[in-house]
Amino acid sequence: MVVPPGSGWPGDLAKASTPVATSAPDVGRLAGNAPSLDHLTARVTVCRACPRLVAWREASAADKRAAFKDEPYWGRPVPGWGDPRAAIAIVGLAPAAHGGNRTGRIFTGDRSGDWLFAALHRAGFARHPTSIRADDGQRLTGVRITAAVHCAPPDNRPTPAERDACQPWLERELGFLHSTLRVIITLGGFAWASTWPVLRALGYDVPAPRPEFGHLAEVVVPGGLLVLGSYHPSQQNTFTGKLTEPMLDAVFARAADHAERWH
Repeated sequence: MVVPPGSGWPGDLAKASTPVATSAPDVGRLAGNAPSLDHLTARVTVCRACPRLVAWREASAADKRAAFKDEPYWGRPVPGWGDPRAAIAIVGLAPAAHGGNRTGRIFTGDRSGDWLFAALHRAGFARHPTSIRADDGQRLTGVRITAAVHCAPPDNRPTPAERDACQPWLERELGFLHSTLRVIITLGGFAWASTWPVLRALGYDVPAPRPEFGHLAEVVVPGGLLVLGSYHPSQQNTFTGKLTEPMLDAVFARAADHAERWH
């Protein structure tokens, strides 16, 4: 069963009356005229613009993992969350089918989130070193976490059309952060590639051709915004040692340094 809007799920800003996007043009319109970050967040969580993703996220919510068989699943698009006046935005790929798609909060309740929130806590951005569920008391200071695609995709692989359909949500979200935003951290090559057209649409003078992704790859666009690459804290990367705790800590140290220098 998918959690309906207005049912009391912790942090759910949507109501039964929240307008629903059922196509890519709807996403552009509803993102573009969202009057506040909270309105945008609510509209993200009821989006049904991509039929394949809607089917997958709801099927995943019905076909629960054994470890979570007694838990309700969110089963809806997972919005960005964190400090509404963040200096640092973290852009991931998409929610995990049994992580964010279960808990309703991005990077919450999965192994990637274990790594991410531990690093955020060490850097002083997160109240707790873990993020288990939407009502666990976790709080971010100076940071907002979001994703290039807001629905859990099959095999963690959104299609180009699904990425493009979701882009206006990210454009509007970063637009609301414009006055305070100093750094964008992209977790993985997909998020890195997805971020550049968003910034171009927001009026930033982005380099062409697109800069090559790598861990600690960085570009400062005119105006001072730092775009910083990081390997994704996926189990594949952390189990193999491609990404280590010191490597992830270095990302947040660089981001904090740039944000502080801007002030």
